[in-house]
Amino acid sequence: MLRIATLLIVFFSLSAAEAATVMITGASRGIGFEFTKRYAEEGWDVIATSRTPADDKPLQDLAKQYDNVSIETLDVTDHAGVDALAAKLKDTAIDVLINNAGIAGGRNTQDFGNIDYSVFDDVMKINVLGPLKVTEAFLGHVAASEQKKIINISSSEGRLSSVRGSRQPFYRASKSALNMVMVNVSQHPAVKEKGVIIGILTPGFVDTDFTAGLPKQFMKTVETSVSQSMVMIEKYDVEMSGKYYANEGEEMSW
Repeated sequence: MLRIATLLIVFFSLSAAEAATVMITGASRGIGFEFTKRYAEEGWDVIATSRTPADDKPLQDLAKQYDNVSIETLDVTDHAGVDALAAKLKDTAIDVLINNAGIAGGRNTQDFGNIDYSVFDDVMKINVLGPLKVTEAFLGHVAASEQKKIINISSSEGRLSSVRGSRQPFYRASKSALNMVMVNVSQHPAVKEKGVIIGILTPGFVDTDFTAGLPKQFMKTVETSVSQSMVMIEKYDVEMSGKYYANEGEEMSW
């Protein structure tokens, strides 16, 4: 019996040691919440971040359901807060960091002829500078892991090659800028020398509150989108670093 008990302790210790860790920004709703749920179900240690976790009951409930989910407060525009969380987690290796937090900026604020220019700064701070700062602050955590992946959730709306019609120039510009920023990051010696993989991934046209009010006939469910994205995240390797993919597998021009 003692031998069996010892073997069980060793087995569960090894299982715990081998559990991969994912950190997700903007984990309280939509794609971020589904990523949190799915990685938790698959046994990953999940660091789910949100600007106001005390107000995010579904996320709190999920953390009660899965003891491998921990919630951290993170506003990606608060650079001191990003650094503070990085310091708090300094001994945590993060296999996959998903820069998911983002905003659209509202449709009515971006109509040419009636533009609210103050919104542009908010969109760029969250969608571009936020992922850049989080990537910079947590590079060491990712480099210390086995998988070494930083995945940035982009959008086909940021593709210059596919602009059809005039809509949401702030949001579109932010996703184009995110792509360019992350291509640059992927080429930086500090990133390449550490073997860190920079992924740029579009989840498709997804039925979430982000796309509320838009026609649903061409939308993916959030479950389908995240399933496809997780397959692509698993596939990302060093040769794919800095390249832009649809979550269905196609390399994207932009």
